[in-house]
Amino acid sequence: MAGAPEHDVELDASGLSCPLPLLKAKLLLNGLASGAVLRVTATDPGSQRDFRSFARLSGHELLRDEEADGVFRYWLRKA
Repeated sequence: MAGAPEHDVELDASGLSCPLPLLKAKLLLNGLASGAVLRVTATDPGSQRDFRSFARLSGHELLRDEEADGVFRYWLRKA
């Protein structure tokens, strides 16, 4: 993954259906310091919509999202 942002914490939500990847990410973000970056790996295609909407509504910054071979990755910086 060339150019992928650095991250402080990683969450593997592979195999989980929405909304579980987002719920687990929210719980982890709650415990992080402002500015920390969480990388989430998910396999549910619905997670794209969920994470984009969540970032827009929550104020957290979606630094990057990518998809390769049915695996979705998101980098969120805590507000």
